[in-house]
Amino acid sequence: MKSSTSVVELVMLLCSQEWQNSIQKNAGLAFIELINEGRLLCHAMKDHIVRVANEAEFILNRQRAEDVHKHAEFESNCAQYAADRREEEKMCDHLISAAKHRDHVTANQLKQKILNILTNKHGAWGTMSQSQLHDFWRLDYWEDDLRRRRRFVRNAFGSTHADISLKALDEYGTEEDEEEGGVKSKKNFRSQSVVTQNPEAELMLEGDDDAVSLLQEKEIDNLAVRFRPRLFTSKGPVVLSTPAQLVAPVVVARGTLSITTTEIYFEVDEEDPTFKKMDAKVLAYSEGLHGKWMFSEIRAVFSRRYLLQNTGLEVFMANRTSVMFNFPDQATVKRVVYSLPRVGVGTSYGLPQARRISLATPRQLFKSSNMTQRWQRREISNFEYLMFLNTIAGRTYNDLNQYPVFPWVLTNYDSEELDLTLPGNFRDLSKPIGALNPKRAAFYAERYETWDDDSTPPHHYTTLYSTAHSTLMWMVRIEPFTTFFLNANDGKFDHPERAFAGIGRAWRNCQRDTADVKELIPEFYYLPEMFVNSNEYELGVRDDGVPVCDVELPVWAKKPEDFVRINRMALESEFVSCQLHQWIDLIFGYKQRGPEAVRALNVFNFLSYEGAVNLDNLDAAQREVIETQIQVSGQVPSQLLIEPHPPRSSAMHLCFLPQSPLMFKDQMQQDVIMVLKFPSNSPVTHVAANTLPHLSIPAAVTVTCSRLFAVNRWHNTVGLRGAPGYSLEQAHHLPIEMDPLIANNSGVNKRQITDLVDQSIQINTHCFVVTADNRYILVCGFWDKSFRVYSTETGKLTQIVFGHWDVVTCLARSESYIGGDCYIVSGSRDATLLLWYWSGRHHIIGDNPNNSDYPAPRAVLTGHDHEVVCVSVCAELGLVISGAKEGPCLVHTITGDLLRALEGPELCMRPRLISVSSEGHCIIYYERGRFCNFSINGKLLAQMEVNDSSRAILLSSDGQNLVTGGDNGVVEVWQACDFKQLYIYPGCDAGIRAMDLSHDQRTLITGMASGSIVAFNIDFNRWHYEHQNRY
Repeated sequence: MKSSTSVVELVMLLCSQEWQNSIQKNAGLAFIELINEGRLLCHAMKDHIVRVANEAEFILNRQRAEDVHKHAEFESNCAQYAADRREEEKMCDHLISAAKHRDHVTANQLKQKILNILTNKHGAWGTMSQSQLHDFWRLDYWEDDLRRRRRFVRNAFGSTHADISLKALDEYGTEEDEEEGGVKSKKNFRSQSVVTQNPEAELMLEGDDDAVSLLQEKEIDNLAVRFRPRLFTSKGPVVLSTPAQLVAPVVVARGTLSITTTEIYFEVDEEDPTFKKMDAKVLAYSEGLHGKWMFSEIRAVFSRRYLLQNTGLEVFMANRTSVMFNFPDQATVKRVVYSLPRVGVGTSYGLPQARRISLATPRQLFKSSNMTQRWQRREISNFEYLMFLNTIAGRTYNDLNQYPVFPWVLTNYDSEELDLTLPGNFRDLSKPIGALNPKRAAFYAERYETWDDDSTPPHHYTTLYSTAHSTLMWMVRIEPFTTFFLNANDGKFDHPERAFAGIGRAWRNCQRDTADVKELIPEFYYLPEMFVNSNEYELGVRDDGVPVCDVELPVWAKKPEDFVRINRMALESEFVSCQLHQWIDLIFGYKQRGPEAVRALNVFNFLSYEGAVNLDNLDAAQREVIETQIQVSGQVPSQLLIEPHPPRSSAMHLCFLPQSPLMFKDQMQQDVIMVLKFPSNSPVTHVAANTLPHLSIPAAVTVTCSRLFAVNRWHNTVGLRGAPGYSLEQAHHLPIEMDPLIANNSGVNKRQITDLVDQSIQINTHCFVVTADNRYILVCGFWDKSFRVYSTETGKLTQIVFGHWDVVTCLARSESYIGGDCYIVSGSRDATLLLWYWSGRHHIIGDNPNNSDYPAPRAVLTGHDHEVVCVSVCAELGLVISGAKEGPCLVHTITGDLLRALEGPELCMRPRLISVSSEGHCIIYYERGRFCNFSINGKLLAQMEVNDSSRAILLSSDGQNLVTGGDNGVVEVWQACDFKQLYIYPGCDAGIRAMDLSHDQRTLITGMASGSIVAFNIDFNRWHYEHQNRY
């Protein structure tokens, strides 16, 4: 085409027929393909657009749904946060109100304490004429090392209950009704209530007994998730808070338990209808309703049952009391244990201090502990072993339905004299109490074999050998049990014919009465006060005209103390020791349930057994009936072993072992082992024999009047003395080696205390105390009113302690516990005593090594009118007993409360020596050879006069024997309970100024006025009645 061609011409050319024919001819096929491709592309694009639109719509819908979900979640989180804040606020209000209530209670207690100190007979506002007739006393909750509660304290709520009436006989119903009481009312519930053990109980009770295999923390956390509505866990100061019940005698109070990182709190719900119905008199004796306990005070944590469900915990405190809680379920129990300190079940049973031990089953505790072996080897007494079994099997003072159970051991309550060497005076411990009388055994066997009640499994006895009612019946004469009894008994004392009126009568009843199969409680072996109606309750007159007052004792017991002492001797006798394992089989062992129980006539109501019922599966009405029946029937202890319990090793077998704790053999030993004469002639005025083998320096530390001390090394010679070929010439066989610094006269400067004492002070044994590790001596009498601590290694002064307003005249040390901690008491001319704490870890008076210059006393003890001259402190009993130049000895608690005065006979007014045993004997020596023996509760038990001016007295570790020595130079041994003379050692050529016993109670070391020490052989077992009669 020419470039000059016009546009018109070009258009005409393209539109011409010729051009179109040319295009059609040359490009038709390609054009059709193009059209088809365009159509295909159009369809594909359409599909793509639809798919993209669908995907977009799906994404948008999902985003909209996520937005809705996030919004809902945000709203939920906001609501949860608000609820948590409200809960925290509520918890804070709860803790604040609880703290206010506790502060109020504490303030009242302090006010009462101050008033008591000021207004008691020996207080600043008291008068000597004040009458003691209106003093009321109650049993304190303080426990000693064997878990005995023996201390009585003043009772602000005491009364004679003069307005209380007696039950009429027709109020008891017939014997048949009593036996079947409550059984008929629950028959229709049996199908629902009698179930296999609940799964969570199986989790705890089954599994490998020996391995103590338990859930670990992670599993416990997972378990607790299911219970979150009932369990509030906070990241604030409260680590855990949960509903709980405080379980105390005749009181179960609902409330809230809160645990922080350092404390436990319990606050009772005072709005709870059940709490509002409780008797205020009972609540007055219930501690812990608004409780606070420091973690540092917790010594042991035990899993416990409550109403046969494994949902309880019992926490034992440093102040020797315990508190018990019941929780909604086992998961909560585990959470609580893992929120508490890792203390296990304490240090007494040879078990590690781990939380898994606190959660272990009773059977696991039994198998893992070393107590059975110790009992077999006779390292511990029958009483201590039975108390151990009771404790791990769930028996507790806090739940009267699970009170510790002890056996009757004697059968003779009628003879003038009781011969403990006659087998006929002892009960057959292989049979339950119901099977001892053959006629009654036949009755029970027939009842079981002819059982025709399909709704209840057959059993021999309807009620257990230990119930809340039987416990209260035994203890009715002493508070707080009197108040508890009246609360549980419709506000009335028992009819005189039904009351506990005599021990022989009670024994006969449980041999003849088909509804009475009661065993005893531990108090029968240590608490004589339970047999005395000291509050003068009106208990009625029996049909034979005899009034019910004090409990009638067996003829062979002249006073309650005699009965308790002889009953305890019987419990520890060889007859009981060799068959006690059979009684353990019945109560705690393989004869407790199953075919063996049937054969032994030892089957009780099915609701007495663990695992018989799961209360959570019942409705409220059913649960209430079953709970009532469990409380009426009693609860069998947890089963500790499913095979026979091993017997105790015989005394004859053990006594020939070299390290035997028994000495039932005649070693033909001479009385005097050795005499050690120091170069100085100064009288040895203090002796401290801390001879335990594990000490770095086992030694007999002596101090003379000139304040020269010696650390005389102790050599353990058990098994050597009295052996063939033994002679005094063999020096390495002698128990005491003189301090080389004294013997060689080379380091006397390291042994001499040179600081000036007050000129008026007469140096005596009370001026010194040696710590249990022999590393420090505490000395008093200094002119600056201090007492001082010296190192025995270097002789250097390490601490000066001030606190008194006048010269310190006497010191005393309590027994030491793990770590060497103990109490020190200082007495002064200012007529007061101060109680101090010795830290075995820091070797100082006081807890804080940074403040050792100004330690604070734990308590100030007042009440004396003159200079304090002698004092003794017993940490196990929590008591300080002190004597002034004139006047009665006073008994204080270690918290500073004045409990009582020990009023001796007319001429016993100048105490000079005091010795207290953990068994409850307090021996006081007065001027002019007079001795008195008091119980820790103030009763004068015995008195005597000797022709010697005694300078030293001490009690054997079991409190049964007293050793005295004085100016006559004669060591005498007495029976502590009645001052019967047991032995007189050969006289020495000088007066005795001090004495102490070695740790094994086999060597007596005396400090002499001539400047020497004498070691005597002593064997308290030779005066034991079984040794005298049998060996």
